[in-house]
Amino acid sequence: MTTIAVVSAGLSEPSSTRLLADRLAESAVAAITSEQPGTTVDVRHVELRPIAHEIVDAMLTGFAASGLEAAQRTVLEADAVVFVTPIFTAGVSGLAKSFLDVLDKDGMADVPVLLAATGGTARHSLAIDHALRPVFAYLRAAVVPTGVFAATDDWGSADDSAALDARIRRAGSDLAWAIRASRRTPQQADVLAAPADFASLLGGLGH
Repeated sequence: MTTIAVVSAGLSEPSSTRLLADRLAESAVAAITSEQPGTTVDVRHVELRPIAHEIVDAMLTGFAASGLEAAQRTVLEADAVVFVTPIFTAGVSGLAKSFLDVLDKDGMADVPVLLAATGGTARHSLAIDHALRPVFAYLRAAVVPTGVFAATDDWGSADDSAALDARIRRAGSDLAWAIRASRRTPQQADVLAAPADFASLLGGLGH
C-alpha cells in the first residue's frame, strides 16, 4: 500500500488551498493506480489550521502536543507528501513554514514531495521556486519538477480551469513516478516517526 500525506496550510474555511490539495491528491492516486493496477493508495489529510496553536507552542517549548504529534507522524510515515500553502506577500505562509520548522530535520530525507501554492494573483507564481522549494531542498526531500500554482483567476474561466487541470495532471504523474523511483525505505520512516523517549531527552541534558 502507498501512503500519501496531504498537508494543507489554508487559513480560511472553505479554503482554495485545501481544494487544490484535494485535486492534487486525486490526480496522484489516479496516476498511481493507472500505472500500477492493483495498488492501494491511502490518502491522509493534515490540516494545519486546527493545530496552529500547538505549532507555536512547540516552537517555544520544543515539545509537541497530541494534535501536532499526530500530524508529524502522518507526514514522517508517508511514502510521499503533497504540500500546499497559500502565498502571502510573495512568501510562504508563516503557518506552513512553522510546521516545517518543528519537523525532524532529517525526517523528509528522500521523501517524494509535490509542492503547490495558492494566491490572489499570478504575480506570486514563482514563490514555489524561490520561497518553498529551497526549504525542501534543505530538508533533502525528493521534490518533483512540476509545482502547481493556482491564482484566483485559475478557478474562473473554462480556459484557465483547463490549464490548471493540465498542470494538476502533470504534477500527479510526476509524483507517481517519484514514488516508484523513491530510495526511501519503510525502515527509514519507522525510525524517523518514532517519538523520542522523554527519559532519554532528560538524560541528554546532563551532557
